[in-house]
Amino acid sequence: MSATGEKVLALAEGWIGTPYRHQASLKGVGCDCLGLIRGIWRELYGDEPELPPPYARDWAERSGEDRLMAAAIRHFQPVEAASAQPGDMLLFRWRADYAAKHVGILADADHFIHAYETAQVLRSALVPAWRRRIAGIFRFPER
Repeated sequence: MSATGEKVLALAEGWIGTPYRHQASLKGVGCDCLGLIRGIWRELYGDEPELPPPYARDWAERSGEDRLMAAAIRHFQPVEAASAQPGDMLLFRWRADYAAKHVGILADADHFIHAYETAQVLRSALVPAWRRRIAGIFRFPER
């Protein structure tokens, strides 16, 4: 694991227990899955490279655009599944023909950290139901 990956994982673990709040991104106060990634980015690099526009919970279904995937490609390094390391960002899509709309941080080969709707930021098992929904794996840029 790279030094940046170690830092990303440590930062993600620091968000565990933050309540789920749609469109929020404040450690200990509230965040959604994108807010978790935005908060980690700010802790690593300072300013975010771009701010997301306001979005509804069903934004991916209504817009038809794969905005999370496009942003990941713009700001992160794509990684092959066989090369995934702790600290890498996982993008998920619910069905092959849907836009990616969930994101988390790989914690180890069998777990990831994410903001779970109606709950909080937590570490979850990367069970087959989650694995088959991975749409892309991305690495934070080296600092």
